[in-house]
Order: sequence, then C-alpha cells, then structure tokens
Amino acid sequence: MKLTGAQILIECLKEQGVDLIFGYPGGAVLPIYDALFSTKEITHILTAHEQGATHAADGYARATGRPGVVLVTSGPGATNTVTGIATAYMDSVPLVVFSGQVSSNLLGRDSFQEVDIAGITMPITKHNYIVKDPDRLPHIIREGFDIATSGRPGPVLIDIPKDVQTADVDFQPDDHRPMEWKTRHKWMEQAENNPENFRKAEEIINGCSHPVIYAGGGINISGAGKELLEFAEKIKAPVCASLMGMGSFPGDHPDFLGMVGMHGTRYANYAVSQSDCLIAVGARFSDRVTSKAENFAKDARIIHIDIDPAEISKNIAAHIPLCGDVKNILTELTERVCEKAENGWNKQIKEWKQTYPLKYKGKGALSPQYVIEKLYELTGGKAIITTEVGQNQMWAAQYYKYSEPRTFITSGGLGTMGFGLGASIGAAMGKPDRKVINIAGDGSFKMNSTELATVSKYKVPIVQLVLNNHTLGMVRQWQDLFFQGRYSYTTLGPDVDFLKLADAYGIKNYCVTANEQVEEVLKEALALNEPVLVECDINRDEKVYPMVAPGADIDNLIDLQLSKL
Repeated sequence: MKLTGAQILIECLKEQGVDLIFGYPGGAVLPIYDALFSTKEITHILTAHEQGATHAADGYARATGRPGVVLVTSGPGATNTVTGIATAYMDSVPLVVFSGQVSSNLLGRDSFQEVDIAGITMPITKHNYIVKDPDRLPHIIREGFDIATSGRPGPVLIDIPKDVQTADVDFQPDDHRPMEWKTRHKWMEQAENNPENFRKAEEIINGCSHPVIYAGGGINISGAGKELLEFAEKIKAPVCASLMGMGSFPGDHPDFLGMVGMHGTRYANYAVSQSDCLIAVGARFSDRVTSKAENFAKDARIIHIDIDPAEISKNIAAHIPLCGDVKNILTELTERVCEKAENGWNKQIKEWKQTYPLKYKGKGALSPQYVIEKLYELTGGKAIITTEVGQNQMWAAQYYKYSEPRTFITSGGLGTMGFGLGASIGAAMGKPDRKVINIAGDGSFKMNSTELATVSKYKVPIVQLVLNNHTLGMVRQWQDLFFQGRYSYTTLGPDVDFLKLADAYGIKNYCVTANEQVEEVLKEALALNEPVLVECDINRDEKVYPMVAPGADIDNLIDLQLSKL
C-alpha cells in the first residue's frame, strides 16, 4: 500500500510496540506531527524543552527496559537533544531519536534551521542515519530499533528530511520484529564460546579464598539480578557495585558492600583492595571506581564478564575474559563452580562492616543523609529513585537501599546536571504503579526546572526532593578539600524561591528545615497522588564521605574525622 514517509514512521513505531513518545514540534517535522494527530495508539508527551524530552525518554527506558523514543525538529531542536543522547550513550540506554531535517535539495546550503545532526552525534550514538531514499525508510526504522536494543544497548538517531516525510512510498507491514542486526568480533565469539576460558575461570574461583564480585550496570540491563544472587551465594562472595550497578543485588543483603570507588563504602574499597579474585560483571572499571588504576585490586586475578569486547581490558587488564550476555555467563559459571563454605574472609567482611559504617553528624541542622534514610524507611525501598548529579546523587546511592533492578536511575558516565527531573517524568509514565522520587540539588534542579511545566501539564505524581544548600555542593566540597577553601563561583545564594516556583506551576510544596519535620512531611508528600515539591534547607558545608582523593588508592579514604588535608 502507498503511504507517506510520515505515515510509515507511525506504522513502524506501532510495529515496534511503541505507545509513548516524547518530543517538541517544529517546521521540519510538521508532516509527522500531522500523522500523529489522528493516531490513537501512540501517546505523545509534549515536554518544555528537547533536552527534557531525551531525559524523559531515557528515564522511561531505564525504568521499563524498553527503548525510549524522541521526536524533534531540525536545527536547534536537534542540537538540544545532544546532551541527552550523550547521557544515554555513556550509560548504555536504548533510545531512538527522530529528528526532522530540511528538504534534501536544501541540504548543505546553510538553510534555515539546517544542521548536520548526524555528524554532530556520530561519536555519541551507537549508529545514526540521514534518510535520503524514501523507499529505505521502513528498513532504516526497523534496523534502528534493533541496533538500539541489541547487544550493549545505546542511542540511535534517524534524521528524516522533510521531502522524505511527504514522499509516497510502497509500504509492506512487518509483523516479525526486531530485525537481525549484530556486529560480533571474531574474538568475542571465541571468548564467549571458548570452554578453556570457562575452565580457567572455574579453576580460579574454586581456588580463591578472598573473592569479591564487582557488579555493574550490565546486570540491570541484562536482567541478571537473580543469576547474580545465586552465583554470589554459592561462592560466598561479597558484592560491591558501581553507581550504575546499584539495584543489581539486594541492598539489604548481608553480603552487599554498597558502592565501590571514590564515594564507596570503606569496607567495599577494603574488600576489593585485599581480594585475590575479583569478578567484574557488566562493569567497565571507570576512573571513579578504580582511581589509581595501577594499584586497583593489584593482588587479584580478574575475571571480566561483559557483552562488549571493547570494554574488556580497556581500563584494567583482565586475566580471564568472558564476553557475552552476563545472564547466560553467570548461569553457566554457577553450574560449574563448587559451593563454598564461609571462611575467615567472610568474617573479616562482617568486622569491617561493623567497624566502618556509613556515618554522618545527624544532630543540629537538617541532615540530607537522614532525609534519604527516612525516605527509604517510608517507601520500604519500593520506590523508583531518580537523581540529579553531585552530592545529592552520592547520598542517594549511599543511604537508600535498592532491592530491585531499574529502581535507581541516575546519570553515571556523563554526570549530567539537569537529568533527574526529566528522567523522573519518563520513569513515572513507564511505571505508573510505582512511586517515583527525584532527589535533586538546587544547582542541578535549576538547570531543567522548566520541566515542572510538563509535570504540571500531565499531572505526573512524582515527588521532587530538592536538597537546597544554596551552592554547587560537590564542586564546593572539592574546593574546600583541594583548593584551600577558595569558593570560586560556587555560591548560589537564595536566588530562587523553589516554593513560589512550584506555586507558579500549580504544584503542592513543602519546606523542611529540621530533622524533626522530615517524617511528617515525607509521609504526607508520598501519600498524595499528585505532583509535589519538597525543599530541604541543608547546610552548605555538608559533605559526601567517605571520599577517595583523585589519583589515590581506593583504600586510602578521607572520612568525617579526616576531612581536612
């Protein structure tokens, strides 16, 4: 049958099971928006800004495991998505971004709202296209979704000129999805299927006495939480997590060590540093985890399990590579290895956990750590938490226990301030049965606070928890510790009244200034089935501890008592 390119896009979205997209209209996508006008199967969420649309689609994808979809116009509409695309790329999130483009005959002429968005996003997409042949549009859309979701997920951009949107094309529906698209290195196939690698890994695990599992975001992506738990319990290994790995292992499990690295727990960092076998699963050994790489787990035999061959031995040399889907590999390893009994290593871990718990002052002024602990208590760990970036993000990782995958949504690799509010919108729309709370700092929150308009417009029942210290807290912390307290342009002051801002959008709001108020306000806010903003007025000198200084060994930590260097 004959359809226009715009109509074909809608039909292909239906084929892929897409029922929700985020976007902002403009001249170069008018044919697509016109096709959307009469489409009942797809809900379009109009955000306040294109960056907010990408973060919302990102939050939707992370919460549901399904690809997030974005639709924007050409030029500035497309360039406004760049930060959101890069955020998704760094954290392996499946996004498909459709951008409008000027007509093909105007390309390369500096036409109104023309920009080479395919060229701009080439380094931060898994793949991208500019559609020049209308007949190829259905194939490209189907292939784009498969690329975004297969293997290690990531963002795909499809740039569609306006004349392609209006062209008449023969369209054949395709009920089988997704299409087959894979790039597999020969080395990956050898590693994944090489029984010798499994034999060596089995030998090392059975022979070690100080094992540690380092869990990354790949476990959440693969849905391998159950397999990780079974594996860890069989070999009696404590489990630590990267920021992206939070939720992959039950946060209240006695063998969970919390986060590892720069703001990891002391006992997690000690365990990794003294391990004789480190099993990294779906993790990339980022610099925020390893710090001084040459001394990271220097006495351990490292088994690295990952779906992406480019990650293995990229940052830390692996003794045994196991390349493939971490769920499948964990299943096979669990069958192969011998069940261990608890030993002196497990006793040592318990002693470290008792001796070096996370701690904070907790008296006097409102404590942000107390706020998050109370939030965990009141939600029972069943909420979805999104965050901005900075101190708020680290406190959320340290003091809230994540018991399930896809319940902690944060910008890890890129560290995108302004991410959390948009992400909370997408997460709430993807998981309407879950309470969603965005934990924010005042600096990050202001960056994309315009998305409160989206929250208000669609009555998204999320809680915005703003930890307001009137400063760029994490940057100020570094200035205090490493730049002799020279607070260069990090003091924000009371320049925004967040309660009045919430009022302007018709959003119910509260202000908390003391620990004694926290429980009552949070209970009321969580009970409401409507948008809420809770401002927590905290001291600007609050810091995130423990902390590893840049370039130091991860077992050399600054804590509450040793905060002055």
